[in-house]
Amino acid sequence: MTSKTDKEIVFSPGGNGAPPVEEEPLLPALDDMTPREIVVELDKYIVGQNAAKRAVAVALRNRVRRQKLPPEIAEDVLPKNILMIGPTGVGKTEIARRLARLAGCPFVKVEASKYTEVGYVGRDVESMVRDLVETSIDMVREEKLDEVADRAEQAAEERIMDLLLPPSPPPAAGTTETEAAAQREQTQRTREKLRAQLREGKLDQRMVDLEVRERSMPSFEIISNQGVEDMDVNMKDMFSNLSGLFGQQKKKRKMSVADAFEYLIQEEENKLLDMDQVTRVAVERAEQMGIIFIDEIDKVAGRESGHGPDVSREGVQRDILPIIEGTTVNTRYGMIRTDHILFIAAGAFHVSKPSDLIPELQGRLPIRVELQSLKEEDFIRILTEPKNALIKQYVALLETEGVKLNITEDAVAAIARFATSVNESTENIGARRLHTILEKVLDELSFEAPDLKKKNVKVDAAYVTKQLADIVKNQDLSRYIL
Repeated sequence: MTSKTDKEIVFSPGGNGAPPVEEEPLLPALDDMTPREIVVELDKYIVGQNAAKRAVAVALRNRVRRQKLPPEIAEDVLPKNILMIGPTGVGKTEIARRLARLAGCPFVKVEASKYTEVGYVGRDVESMVRDLVETSIDMVREEKLDEVADRAEQAAEERIMDLLLPPSPPPAAGTTETEAAAQREQTQRTREKLRAQLREGKLDQRMVDLEVRERSMPSFEIISNQGVEDMDVNMKDMFSNLSGLFGQQKKKRKMSVADAFEYLIQEEENKLLDMDQVTRVAVERAEQMGIIFIDEIDKVAGRESGHGPDVSREGVQRDILPIIEGTTVNTRYGMIRTDHILFIAAGAFHVSKPSDLIPELQGRLPIRVELQSLKEEDFIRILTEPKNALIKQYVALLETEGVKLNITEDAVAAIARFATSVNESTENIGARRLHTILEKVLDELSFEAPDLKKKNVKVDAAYVTKQLADIVKNQDLSRYIL
């Protein structure tokens, strides 16, 4: 049995491999969160980078302030877009993603290097707005499904009961009212007994014949150098009105009660869902609260070389410019205005500089934030402090095999030291280096975990050094392995 010392950190995710259930105080509504409180929430997941957190917290708070303004003033208050500058692996994407989750905003992350200017084969920059609207539709649809879930489940239960116990035939001629009432009461009692068994799961394996809809759409293929989402005519929508002609035939299928119940819940939810309302709310939310994170913006910076693959770099910037300035984009859900979408651009800017972007684009990214490279002490905090800290994840994974992993403070310090050393001697990939280091340190344990006789395992600095020392010393080897 491993004895616990003062310097030992035990990350225990709970018994039987289950993560601990933490009672968390409910977060205040976004309208009530001050920039300081937003930064505190971001601190739970991201170490350091206070300047970037402050910038995004103010941008988010300004959205709330704008919604409280009179409509004529609010229309003219445009979001202050942000340009994050910093090496890879320091938290640029994570800050934007956590911010969107915190605010419940539609969020989409895109890479600027994936787009080409109009006229070249590749993705059109307007597709980022279409992706944002699709994300918004999914968010609102999930919210509305939660609202109708109870009603859908009740309706599905009644339909299952009708399958298990079909309604009684009408009373035969000559039956008295008393006999008819007794028959109805008997049927009701039987139905309630069946309902109790259904809720207890005793009927889950019973087979029933369920009428399901076979949707047979005509098959055809469209060859285009643009994605199907970029076509003005959406073929799926065109044929949806012809469903009576092309499908909706009903077919009986034998399935278990459990499967039939799931199918019927989905069918009832779709009946109760008002897709017109979902679309209306989602489009408005995308326009007023959407966040688009454009990564790798530095890959399209720089002047044209006149040859080679960089021929459309500046063209991509020119195409992105109207989207950020504010324009109207055609989507399958109607026209979307981008005036009030918040754009967060990010790039490492190793080779190019922010000043290499075209002047108009620079002017549309007024808030500049530089993220700092991570140091050894930052790595120690990243490994232990955040709610989703890496060490907590590995401990939880091994707990599923019954292995209780105890990691000492000096082991954490050693891992951080090795990560810093490799980052300095090879490419600096920031916190992502911790993934490769930890995988190598725990490789043997992860492989042997199911067969270990001793289920309490202690990982200290000596163990970390033993696993990594030879690789780190050999520069050529560390370039490939770490």
